[in-house]
Amino acid sequence: MADKAGTGRPAKKTLGLGFLPDEARHGFVLHLPASQAETADVSLSEYRDFVIEDGHLRLPPVTPSDPTLRVMLKRNKWNEIAGAFWEESSRRLKKAGIAAVKLPKKGDIPIHPSLGKELCVLCWAIEEADATLIPGAVRNWEGLAPEERWWLFTMTAGATGQAMQTGVGWRKALRFALTENPIVKGEGMAPRVRKQLLDSYQMSLL
Repeated sequence: MADKAGTGRPAKKTLGLGFLPDEARHGFVLHLPASQAETADVSLSEYRDFVIEDGHLRLPPVTPSDPTLRVMLKRNKWNEIAGAFWEESSRRLKKAGIAAVKLPKKGDIPIHPSLGKELCVLCWAIEEADATLIPGAVRNWEGLAPEERWWLFTMTAGATGQAMQTGVGWRKALRFALTENPIVKGEGMAPRVRKQLLDSYQMSLL
């Protein structure tokens, strides 16, 4: 099957948001509950091995203490960030010649590992933030280059990367960095912001 651009190259098979089952097994899964209630739990898990049968994921039940679970949010907070994350991700996927799906309302959605890391950073920044600070956190997240988001994910996941490790270490520092420090889109993380992030992390250890 030719791609939509008519180049004659086969279209890449994808699941969810940019996950390529023929190329990799590492990725993330966004768990969206059927309930649309504001207090319903939305979660994001990272997997190193996927079981795919007949084009569908086969996932074990996820519990709050599961080490694969990276973050949990209430649906009202997810709704505040979902549009911005999905719009940017879809634009980048299309630019790379990968089909993008519309933002779903429910289900288990596999996500490309790079995009999953970036989503995790945004979720970690707002998981305990006041609702009034979420728009600013989204703008600051948008101001970061993908590579900066990956760096933040790596630093945070290495120390406090499980769902229940909220409000400590890098998780706490990341929240302060993205909710209280303006980041200009296109300029990335200024040295001052990076220093404040590192200082916040050191203070959180005291």
